Amino acid sequence: MLQLRPNCECCDIDLPGDSPNAMICSFECTFCRDCAAQHLHGRCPNCAGQLLARPARVGQALRNNPGSTLRVTKPHPPCA
Repeated sequence: MLQLRPNCECCDIDLPGDSPNAMICSFECTFCRDCAAQHLHGRCPNCAGQLLARPARVGQALRNNPGSTLRVTKPHPPCA
């Protein structure tokens, strides 16, 4: 099951489990759509993997299986 990390690793904006603005790589590194497009050019700075839209977890599924509360932030230039 996806962790659904709660924030962008670059700008630390909130990305709740039902957010349509979350992008992830295959290792679940999480970025907002703006950072992924404007700063990272669609590539994860951690693994160089492709960043794709994270599936949203909605309704009862989100209530029964909430996303992670552990915030991850790393100094990713030029986001930092």
